[in-house]
Amino acid sequence: MPLSAFGMIEMKHKGNIFLVGPMGAGKSTIGRYVAEQLGLRFVDSDQVIQHRTGVDIPTIFEFEGEAGFRKREAAVIDELTGENGIVLATGGGSVLAVENRVALQGRGGVVYLHCTPEQQYKRTARDRNRPLLRTGDPLAVLRELMEVRDPLYREVADLVVTTDRKNAQSVARIICDWWAK
Repeated sequence: MPLSAFGMIEMKHKGNIFLVGPMGAGKSTIGRYVAEQLGLRFVDSDQVIQHRTGVDIPTIFEFEGEAGFRKREAAVIDELTGENGIVLATGGGSVLAVENRVALQGRGGVVYLHCTPEQQYKRTARDRNRPLLRTGDPLAVLRELMEVRDPLYREVADLVVTTDRKNAQSVARIICDWWAK
């Protein structure tokens, strides 16, 4: 983060922490721990979308396609990143839209929770709410998604934390320690 004329870190983040990363990286679980430890409000963009539409994400994909879902997601991320004092867990594909990357970078501290496709597969294998994994070879899909999205996650990130073989509490501590600096 840039230094001000007084040598202090500028508060570009408005007191917000935004978690990005692939499905299964632990954004929601870790986000809840971080919010609790820092006294911030936790919000999950996917849950907000589901609450507002009254249906789950696979149903949105079925009726509106991925493009329809991404349009809803961009509107929710624009709204939520404008708030103050939140920890926001974003959907795995949220970084695909330029407007989302701009909002995340400009309105908060961004943490990329990195997770290998193999670990993602272990964590999401029984989850039926992952429309992109409804395929014969979900591991291949996860690898393809990572190849496209990893550079975008890194582009917006102020901090990268690997979640493979780490529990949620220890990752939350790393984020809270970073935030306190």
